[in-house]
Amino acid sequence: MFEFIRSHRRWMQFILLILIVPSFFLVGIQGYDSFMSREPELATVAGQPISRAEFDQAHRNQLDQFRQRLGAQFDPAVIDTPALREGLLNQLINQRLLANVAADNRFSVSDETLRNTIAAIPEVQDNGRFSPERYRQVLAAQGMSPTSFEAGLRRDLAIARVLEPVGQSARAPAEVVAAVDSALTQARTVQLRNFSAADFRSQVTVTPADIQAWYDANKQQLQVPEQVQVQYLVLDEAAATQGVQVKDEDLAAYYEQNKNRFGQPERRRASHIFFELPSGSEDARKAARAKAEDVAKQAAADPAKFAELAAQNSQDSGSAAKGGDLGWIAPGAQAGPLDKAIFGLAQNQVSGVVESPFGLHILKVTEISPAAIKPLAEVKDQITAEVRKQIAAQRFSEMASQLNKQVYDQRDSLQPAADAVGLKLRTASGVTREGLLPAEKAGPGSAADSPDAALLDNPRVRQVLFSPDVLREKQNSGVIELSPDTMVAVRVAAVEPAHVPPLDKVSEVIRGKLLDERSAEAAKKAGEAALAANKANPAATEGFGPAITVTRQNPQDLSRQVLDAVMRLPSGTLPAFTGVQSGVDYTLVRLEKVEAGKAEAADKERLAQQLAGAWGQAENEALIRMLREQYEVNITPAAADVIRGDQAQAAG
Repeated sequence: MFEFIRSHRRWMQFILLILIVPSFFLVGIQGYDSFMSREPELATVAGQPISRAEFDQAHRNQLDQFRQRLGAQFDPAVIDTPALREGLLNQLINQRLLANVAADNRFSVSDETLRNTIAAIPEVQDNGRFSPERYRQVLAAQGMSPTSFEAGLRRDLAIARVLEPVGQSARAPAEVVAAVDSALTQARTVQLRNFSAADFRSQVTVTPADIQAWYDANKQQLQVPEQVQVQYLVLDEAAATQGVQVKDEDLAAYYEQNKNRFGQPERRRASHIFFELPSGSEDARKAARAKAEDVAKQAAADPAKFAELAAQNSQDSGSAAKGGDLGWIAPGAQAGPLDKAIFGLAQNQVSGVVESPFGLHILKVTEISPAAIKPLAEVKDQITAEVRKQIAAQRFSEMASQLNKQVYDQRDSLQPAADAVGLKLRTASGVTREGLLPAEKAGPGSAADSPDAALLDNPRVRQVLFSPDVLREKQNSGVIELSPDTMVAVRVAAVEPAHVPPLDKVSEVIRGKLLDERSAEAAKKAGEAALAANKANPAATEGFGPAITVTRQNPQDLSRQVLDAVMRLPSGTLPAFTGVQSGVDYTLVRLEKVEAGKAEAADKERLAQQLAGAWGQAENEALIRMLREQYEVNITPAAADVIRGDQAQAAG
């Protein structure tokens, strides 16, 4: 056969041409090319596609930012929602849209604006000023060149100019500001009458038939999700320090090696007479120095008069009133020449004239507190804690290394690892993919009631527990590092599938729920009857509490539902009445008086600015919607798959 093909090569080429060419007419050359090479398109803006690859890159960057911000609490199942992915796609669309608008309208940014923007970035400043060296270092650390960064920044600034005029010119109408100000500050005097569901609980009944009917109709609400019983080991500082004994000789050795840490260096109390040293005329400088020299001679001749001379001559007004006293000074606390002079004088000795960067000083040491070292007995507890911590750190490292090895040596049990490392094997139940079951649903040994609840509810721990090897094969996990000083290893001991508990297990829960519902309904019915009676006889105040005055800014402990009902109640005819369900209780409201609020001018201006910002945001969104229509933004069916998270389907 192969010999036939070689002998009739031209005929075979003709036959293949007949077979292949019609396929192009059936699917189109462009479709064939798309099938072979093009990325799926999620949206188009003015015919320009936003590809799946662009979205995936932005999606990875966004999740990385969340991961860095949340650390161990990062849970992709909670963070990476359809709403987040839809928001990200809209963000990419709007960026492309505004870039097109900026290009079409020739929005540009001057070199000066670009320079000023870069110079204002704190990360590229040194002591508050732009540093070219720092600028290059920061960009290099991010793998960028100045050229590429500046091009991208220039583009972003140009895009920002599309919406900038809208935000700058937005102002909420004066009547809107006035209406909002009135709503926020208006004071209303009301009386309340509460109908508590608890007061009606004894008046309602729940029969076994009621419980059965609710159970049959609401089984889905009772379903307990798939849960696991967990065996786990915890290696933390407490485990590493358990049983650590610190010997007295170790404490003594540590004390000798670190004596300086447990003492106080020599301190000196000093006074000075200060003279400013003019920076201009040399004659003025000579005159200042001559004056200082003269006062220094007087002080040296009679040190007891130092305070008097300081009060008369010192140009440091803060210390002059106190006889020049500078307080207690530790070594190194003053500028070099001053520090050297102060710690070179004997007590009550007066120095000559000492020049510092601040001016001229005449110094006197008035008191000396010698260096003192605390005795070992006084710092023993502190040293013991430090030595224990050092030993624990070393033990932690050794135990972590051993634990890493042991969990893999025998994959079907954590007990050998517990024995080898010296950890207690712990057990807890009621861990699901989404979190920890309440104790009443999980039963004895629930993770929710465990001291390790936060650890077991960690997203990383739950993610590992429900991974295939750990969940189905019941193998040991690897060591999970939750923080530098906390590691865990887990194993699934048992799996309980999702199920609806039998009626006898939940009958009391259902009974309580029905009692709550019926009590609330009885309270509401009684409240509505009282409301009708009060509307018929507005003067009656029986059952109402004392009058209180509330505003939206000072709700007087009213619940949100009651406060909203109070503030929405029409005030044309007073007293006015309304009723509102607040949780399981029912509250009757009697509105007696409405007073206009009084706001400070500064508060009104602040409100106007806040409303202007909100107004500008609304106008920006309206402009974006208009531009989307103008530039024919189209979101493809593939985007729905990505938003739902059907990655494999979207990729195909």
